[in-house]
Amino acid sequence: MSRVWILLMAGLSFLAIYLLTHHRSRHVQSPGPRPDNQAALASPHPLDRHFSCDGRKYCSQMRSRAEAEFFNRNCPGTRMDGDHDGVPCENDSRF
Repeated sequence: MSRVWILLMAGLSFLAIYLLTHHRSRHVQSPGPRPDNQAALASPHPLDRHFSCDGRKYCSQMRSRAEAEFFNRNCPGTRMDGDHDGVPCENDSRF
């Protein structure tokens, strides 16, 4: 009787784990950024095809205002718009 009980519990455990992982994988959406080439193709801005998300976050890492605007619009985790008005690097005198 104890072997049957152990096998039954093991089977139910495996079934529960399978159902939980299967359920999660069906309902989890990708929270990450779009792949770089798709971001550029989907963007309505013509200069965006020259840029790609590569992990840079700060104004000091940008080479132009257009690049900063692209990163601010399309890349996660940027730190370039302190007042959250959509305009990045407002105080950067290089641009």
